Amino acid sequence: MGMYLNPGAGLFRMALNSEIYVDKSDMIAVLNRMVNTERRFVCVSRPRRFGKSLTANMLAAYYGVSDDGSSLFKGLQIGRQSDGLKECGRYDVIKVNVQEFLSAGLSMETMLERLQMRVIREICRAYPDVDYFDDTHLADTLGDVFSAVGRQFVIILDEWDCIFREYPHDEIAQRLYLDFLRNLLKDKEYVALAYMTGILPIKKYGTHSALNMFTEFSMEHPDQMAQFVGFTEDETKNLCLRYGMDFEECRAWYDGYSFPNCPHVYSPKSVVDAMINGRFGSYWNKTETYEALQGYIDLNEDGLRDAVVKMMGGGRQKINTGTFQNDMTTFTSADDVMTLLVHLGYLGYDSEEEEVFIPNNEVLQEYVNATKQGDAWQPVSQAVRASDELLQAVFDGRADDVAAGVEKAHVETSQIQYNDENALSYTLSLAFYSARRYYNIIREMPAGKGFADLVFVPRPQHGDKPALVVELKWNHDAETAIRQIKEKEYAGTLQHYGGKVILVGINYDKKTKDHECLIEEW
Repeated sequence: MGMYLNPGAGLFRMALNSEIYVDKSDMIAVLNRMVNTERRFVCVSRPRRFGKSLTANMLAAYYGVSDDGSSLFKGLQIGRQSDGLKECGRYDVIKVNVQEFLSAGLSMETMLERLQMRVIREICRAYPDVDYFDDTHLADTLGDVFSAVGRQFVIILDEWDCIFREYPHDEIAQRLYLDFLRNLLKDKEYVALAYMTGILPIKKYGTHSALNMFTEFSMEHPDQMAQFVGFTEDETKNLCLRYGMDFEECRAWYDGYSFPNCPHVYSPKSVVDAMINGRFGSYWNKTETYEALQGYIDLNEDGLRDAVVKMMGGGRQKINTGTFQNDMTTFTSADDVMTLLVHLGYLGYDSEEEEVFIPNNEVLQEYVNATKQGDAWQPVSQAVRASDELLQAVFDGRADDVAAGVEKAHVETSQIQYNDENALSYTLSLAFYSARRYYNIIREMPAGKGFADLVFVPRPQHGDKPALVVELKWNHDAETAIRQIKEKEYAGTLQHYGGKVILVGINYDKKTKDHECLIEEW
């Protein structure tokens, strides 16, 4: 057992020994179908703290030669499958965290030379009788082992994309690195499986990638890897039951990443910390400062600020992800920036509708933090700061104060073109930002004989708060809005809610540019 060649199961065993371990070992079954096939090159990209290194450690423990590999997996999901252990312990595993070598501050040439030296040293010790042609060249060394003894390798590269994140403008170094990987992996029979994991998909150069043999699973298209991106709804429910935590509150905080075959994916770092600490809050955000997000949303890309404000108000934004170059510097449009934010975890992506959105309250808080700085975001920041007072005005029935508060949050003073009830609803959602602490806010909620514009449903933990049904009107009057709530029985959708229900009608007069509000208790 070495540091890089067959590192063993020690790190994975630590994960199994942790207070919370969610079994994702059936991901191995997906990879086993790719071993020793033309699809044996796999790149999985996820945001930070979404379990990338834990998965790499699991794969090293499973595929590599070790004393106790199979015993660790017998009780896990992969071990309970009829052929789940067929590939267990069959290969020599080379596992490298590229960040470890990059952090040494070496030039790219020196870094790659040092990486090869460390791995080759262990290979030569494991296979001393092989006649090596060039024991300074990793690809040649692996080829010599395969030719001599028929041994195949599973190659695992963790943080494979750190070069592109830490040296985003050094294109020469990036190309040198990609050429090294291509030479090491492409068309090599000694590779039984190559698994790379990081935050970014594989970098594109021109019309093709230097690593075009890889099958990619990303936050944009995770496909059959979707359930392994984070915690599923059932996994999160089970943890809430085990720790006595309110599931609806957990959902509001950490749910939101959604894929066609896995509609609810939760941020794993945040769920684990919330369970162990016994309280909901921002945990994933604390692993990186908000300035990282601020740097991107402050970019002067056409339409980007409009889209951010719209999404902060609960809306969705149509985007084209096809022009994104899979790096952190080449932006030709607002769509490119938003596609990067999908891969970083700051936006969710609906691949069927081709729309992005802010996934949950925890991530929304990061946008609020990021928009506190800079003159361009001051109207948004002011609306958020005033949201506590606006919500209290609704509770108190102070309709004139509510109208005045909405006036302050008027989208003309921020970014979005303010021309219909839909835009007005984004304004209201942003103006009532603080309500997210207590409510699930549902836009266009099916109710009675139609769809209520905005419904604020208190989460169980906040059952002392009244429910709110808000109807918006454009160039009508607030009385018409209240009447519509009653006539179409929108409040009837809350018939099983035992607390107070407040009806709120808001109208915007396009001619006078005034807002009007009526409030009634139902």
